[in-house]
Amino acid sequence: MPTVSRTKGKSRAKPKVKTAAAPKAARTAQRDYSIAAVGRALDLLEALARVGPAPLATLAETARCTRTAGFRLLRTLEARGFAIQDEARGIWRLGARWAVLGRAAQQQGALAAAAMPFLVALGKATGENVYLRVRDGMESDTIAIYQTDPGLRLYSEVGQRRPLHAGPGRLLLAHAPEAVQTQVLAQRLPRFTPATRTDAAWIAADLQRIRARGYLVTADEVVPGAVGVTAPVRDASGQVVAALTVSAPSMRMRPPRPRSLVPQVLDAAAKLSQGLGDTAPVAAKAPNGQEHGPPAMRWNEGHGASSGPHSIFR
Repeated sequence: MPTVSRTKGKSRAKPKVKTAAAPKAARTAQRDYSIAAVGRALDLLEALARVGPAPLATLAETARCTRTAGFRLLRTLEARGFAIQDEARGIWRLGARWAVLGRAAQQQGALAAAAMPFLVALGKATGENVYLRVRDGMESDTIAIYQTDPGLRLYSEVGQRRPLHAGPGRLLLAHAPEAVQTQVLAQRLPRFTPATRTDAAWIAADLQRIRARGYLVTADEVVPGAVGVTAPVRDASGQVVAALTVSAPSMRMRPPRPRSLVPQVLDAAAKLSQGLGDTAPVAAKAPNGQEHGPPAMRWNEGHGASSGPHSIFR
């Protein structure tokens, strides 16, 4: 009988399937490093900036915390000089120590750094250069620029100062304290181009139009051939702390293009404002993309809201 030979095969272990380890950045992003007490303190401080000076009850309601928690936090801040209690009137206000942080934030370029992602997004969306300006005394100061294309002409440089009565700076003048407006308009205003308006009465009326409509469109007022669409940027207190501008040569900004850019500039400014703590809704335009205000638009009309308390950024 034939012998059937059998070979014993060696059993092979099934290869282990290695699961891809989650990227370190992704694992880190899933962790929550927030501290609830710090978050409540910041909510209270933002409430104090918006509605202060105010009593404890108002601050606690605005910050959505209990009065007990609000009182303990305010006492802690008071001990460090960041809050002050007026016992006679029963109200709380921001302390003087915030001025130190405000100056440090300004020196370190906090506003420009916070704004840059929004400038980049707006520049890419419109294909034009974007500028961020702030008011410094009686002038405007360019603190950030996003140049969409190196071939596009820049109408300002970081650190360049311009007057407040002409060009995008007029939006900052519209939201400046009344004393600043009076002082600016009392001076002999320089004319840069034939389109520069130097009539104090006309400018004063235009400041009201700017506050009413919420934006400003200018052409040829400081630099010939430059057209700009400007919107206000607000901080947590609701104060206008900067002006966001899309500017381009007039050959690229023939009507109706400036008007069509208004909703995009308003939306970018509103989103930046929220990033700075402003609680107003992002929607900065009426339905169907139509901006608020009368349908007829003139080159030198714009608009916004009243100035508020001191800002940590400026």
